[in-house]
Amino acid sequence: MLAVVLITASGFAAGQDQKSSGSDQFVFVGAGDIANCDRLGGAHATAALLDGIAGTVFTLGDHAYEQGTAEEFRRCYEPTWGRHKARTRPAPGNHDYLTSRGRPYFEYFGAAAGSDQRGYYSFDLGGWHIISLNSSLPRSLSAQAKWLREDLAAHPVDCVLAYWHVPVYSSGPHGPTPTMREIWSILYKAGADVVLNGHDHIYERFAPQDDKGKPDAEHGIREFIAGTGGGGVYRIGRVAPNSEVRNNTTYGVLKLTLSPGRYAWEFVPIPGALFRDEGAASCVAPR
Repeated sequence: MLAVVLITASGFAAGQDQKSSGSDQFVFVGAGDIANCDRLGGAHATAALLDGIAGTVFTLGDHAYEQGTAEEFRRCYEPTWGRHKARTRPAPGNHDYLTSRGRPYFEYFGAAAGSDQRGYYSFDLGGWHIISLNSSLPRSLSAQAKWLREDLAAHPVDCVLAYWHVPVYSSGPHGPTPTMREIWSILYKAGADVVLNGHDHIYERFAPQDDKGKPDAEHGIREFIAGTGGGGVYRIGRVAPNSEVRNNTTYGVLKLTLSPGRYAWEFVPIPGALFRDEGAASCVAPR
């Protein structure tokens, strides 16, 4: 597949996303749980990291605390991560829905947040199919699940990445959450490779696992939690099965380099922090 980006459905011009230095590599970088209006230092620090990283920015929800109001977006998110808005592909969080069922979130991001204010959409980065989903729609998940099945069927590529706010698996205080378990199962059966989440304000990396939470090195999905955008940190509770790496002291962003048939990850911390995590893996084998 040619390394071309065409995202007109989300309101972005073709070719707007930036490649990394390799002609067939794309950088996908971001985090969730970002701008806490009571303490904006963390969001300023992580936004400064993005200043030095080219590529497409993802967000994993909870952009402006505490209520996701228009004023909080204007006063707290806009001066930090807001300067990367033109290259951002957002996903909504539960705090984004606390005001008028997410109206300020949808008005702030506009077409980039998905059509009809559903909060889910998809796009391509080179040979990768990327899907932004909405974990704040428990009463209409069936419609999202139907859309996801159709979207995956329409994009039969080797490498698939999905992201949303509330994780299915986590060692944070929210722990495992079943809200998106059906979504995980659909992705697993379709051969998806990577899932990104926020909600728990920690960094965590899991080994590939199936739709029952069992290890599956050949076909499993690797999950990353990157709730490290600056909105505070949470304790780590009972360590979840298949969790490989955890940290709850460091703000930073997760940088993914997406290549044909494989991906590399790097947790980039704010200056002065010592924690790092990096590695690489191939996309899962066809089922």
